[in-house]
Amino acid sequence: MIGEQALKQEYLVAKRKSAKPMLWVSMISMVMFFAGLTSAYVISMKREDWVSFDLPQAFFVSTFLIVASSITIYFSQLFLKQNKRQLSLILVVVSLFLGIGFVWQQYVGFNQLKSIGLFFTGPESTVSTSFIIGITFMHVLHLLAGLVVLFVVIYNHFKYKYKSDDMLGFELGAIFWHFVDILWIYLFFFFYFIR
Repeated sequence: MIGEQALKQEYLVAKRKSAKPMLWVSMISMVMFFAGLTSAYVISMKREDWVSFDLPQAFFVSTFLIVASSITIYFSQLFLKQNKRQLSLILVVVSLFLGIGFVWQQYVGFNQLKSIGLFFTGPESTVSTSFIIGITFMHVLHLLAGLVVLFVVIYNHFKYKYKSDDMLGFELGAIFWHFVDILWIYLFFFFYFIR
């Protein structure tokens, strides 16, 4: 019985030690993926059929929303460390709604592009719009994964699984959320300055 508990404890310690490095490795692979996509974008700009256009207004709004969500999750984590569970929970729920607002504004942005005649596919599509919509859509997929992570964090928060001295799950969720935030900021400025 004691040996079984010791093995279980060793397993939990090993799992905790490997969780953050595994997350970092997966985020590095995502960075490489988006670096490849944006490199292809730059190379494709030399094509004769390249069309330059301004970013839709909704992308500016979505950028504000995702930055705000990163700030709220930062303060949520800070309050959890101070054992202010209620404030922490409220702020992580606010982060979730800001993230949903981000996804909605991305959808609005896609529609704004369509309204000015820029399409992702079909005979009216261009290489530049296909790139910007494709890359943005891939980011939205990663952000949807982040929303699932926030749902899990909120659920675990309700179940009192996080304490000021045991926040690994929350920390992992916050790191991933900050990552998708930083990734969008990179993409936004990339598309804004490189057209």
